[in-house]
Parts: sequence; C-alpha cells; structure tokens
Amino acid sequence: MPYYIYRITQLGPVKQLEKLEQYQVFKEASARAKALRKEVDLSQCKIQVVFGENELQAEEALNTVRPAEPLTGDDW
Repeated sequence: MPYYIYRITQLGPVKQLEKLEQYQVFKEASARAKALRKEVDLSQCKIQVVFGENELQAEEALNTVRPAEPLTGDDW
C-alpha cells in the first residue's frame, strides 16, 4: 500500500487537503516530507505522511478526530 504526502491547511473548522506526492516505501516518503517541511512556511500549513490503500482512505484517516487521552495519575 502506498504512502501519501499531504499539505493540510486549516481554515476555521475545515481542513483543506492537497495531495502532493505518493511513495511505495515509507523511508522515501518520510525523507521527502522532511525536505518539504524545510521549504514551506509551516505557520500556514502542515505537511503529513499518511498510509492508505487509496487516496480516499488516506484522506479519511487525516480527517478522523482522535479522542483525547484520558487523564491519569500526575496529570490531574
């Protein structure tokens, strides 16, 4: 399954996703994403690598809201 590199821009509550590139090997995708992060103004957007069977699955993963981790022990 491929690894996708996306540029994510947050406009209010809506995320704009722009697929930049696609790789078959994580190491290559990760190295390219790191290079892109150095080239781009990260105050305006995020560059992220995501894994998926296809672009739709990758975009669904990027739009999934993860629940907050529970507070335990010293976090209280």
